[in-house]
Amino acid sequence: MKHSYVNLERERALWLQGIERIAGVDEAGRGPLAGPVVAASVIFPKEFIIENVDDSKKCTAKQREELFTLIMEQAMSVGIGVVDHEVIDRINILQATILAMRKAIENMSIQPEYTLIDGNSFKHEALRFQNIIGGDATSFTIAAASIVAKVTRDRLMCEFDNRFPQYGFARHKGYGTRQHIEAIRTYGLCEIHRRSFHPSALQEKLFQ
Repeated sequence: MKHSYVNLERERALWLQGIERIAGVDEAGRGPLAGPVVAASVIFPKEFIIENVDDSKKCTAKQREELFTLIMEQAMSVGIGVVDHEVIDRINILQATILAMRKAIENMSIQPEYTLIDGNSFKHEALRFQNIIGGDATSFTIAAASIVAKVTRDRLMCEFDNRFPQYGFARHKGYGTRQHIEAIRTYGLCEIHRRSFHPSALQEKLFQ
């Protein structure tokens, strides 16, 4: 049985300072060759926790769907930020990820007093925040955001699969699997592929 290190330790340190509304923020979709990058921002009541919430990468698709429903029902506020492939190509994936996170926070019905962000790259001129490398594996609030972001993006990619069934987006969600690369070799790039995102190794595979 896996052991989870996700807890409320970071949140409690802030609550002790009198900070009540703490958001956790994470993203999904930095690495794929197609589709958007999606971020989620989540605020829960003080000392609230949902059992089995963990880094989305450690959960099965079925577990994520079940936890997503609980998170959406129990959170005080949830915000989603989506940045599409065209913006990713225009401003690069790092800036697009930061933009998605900012959108997620802005889209919350309740604004946080403090924000815990997964990773080390987030920037904001007005918000009080802390970047935490591996935050989705330690902070409950960030882990919950990681699940919301992942499930939201996976659902979007399944919708794209209906439009572009030849690429298999419902299975690989746009990541550079062998099946996906073979589909690109056969059919070329489709509307939602990131034109700026194909490394030289992939180019070699595509044009062999």
